[in-house]
Amino acid sequence: MSLRNIRLQEERKQWRKDHPFGFFARPIKGADGSLDLTQWRAGIPGRAGTIWEGGVYPLKLTFPPEYPSKPPIVKFPANFYHPNVYPSGTVCLSILNESQDWKPAITLKQIVLGVQELLDTPNPDSPAQEPAWKAFSKDPKLYEKKVLDQAKRFPPSV
Repeated sequence: MSLRNIRLQEERKQWRKDHPFGFFARPIKGADGSLDLTQWRAGIPGRAGTIWEGGVYPLKLTFPPEYPSKPPIVKFPANFYHPNVYPSGTVCLSILNESQDWKPAITLKQIVLGVQELLDTPNPDSPAQEPAWKAFSKDPKLYEKKVLDQAKRFPPSV
C-alpha cells in the first residue's frame, strides 16, 4: 500500500473520531461501491456571525500520488464567488501551496478549517478572480449581497 493511501486511511480514521461541528468530509464511492481515498467530498459551513453563515459550501479534494509531500487540490464548484477562489473553483490558500506554507504534517481537519477561515477573511494580496476581489476591495455592499445570495444556493442538507 502506498504512503498516500496509508496516510489517507489514517486521516479518515481521525476525521471520524474528531471533526469540527457542521463539517463533513468523506472519500467518494466508486461505481462498484468501493471508496476512492484519493478523491473526497467535503462541506464547509459558513462561520456563525459572518456573511457566510447559513451555507454549507461543497469542496472536492484530490490527493496527488505524491501526497503528503505535495498538497491536495481543493476546489469549490466552478465560478464560486470569493476573491481567493479561481474561476475553476480552485482555492488559493498558502497552506495548500507547495511553494508556500504546505507541510506534510497538515491534516484534513486543518485544511477544512483553513478554508473556512479564508471564506470570511479573504487575502486581498492574493486575488484569484477579479469580480469578487474588486467588490471586496471597492464595494463591500455588493460583495456582501453576492455572498449572501451564494449562501442561499448551498443550504445545509438536513
